[in-house]
Amino acid sequence: MSQIPTIDMVKTGENIDRLRKKSGLSVKQLQDLFGFSTPQAIYKWQHGTALPSVDNLVALSSIFQVSVEDILVLEKETEDEVDDCIA
Repeated sequence: MSQIPTIDMVKTGENIDRLRKKSGLSVKQLQDLFGFSTPQAIYKWQHGTALPSVDNLVALSSIFQVSVEDILVLEKETEDEVDDCIA
């Protein structure tokens, strides 16, 4: 039986932070690109306490020049979880 993948919010946030820095953008610059009045949403994304909306995720992929799949990190099943599903 196949499991539905889930997003690892913390690792995805770390990815967003890494890609932002790699792109040479500050949080303030990213905030301005999105037209946000405060940087709180970006900090929440980076800390893994919230995920960007689909629209914002697509925008991030364009800004960072990567695919959406390169931003998101999916949780991996352990062998025990796979065995439990089979049993």
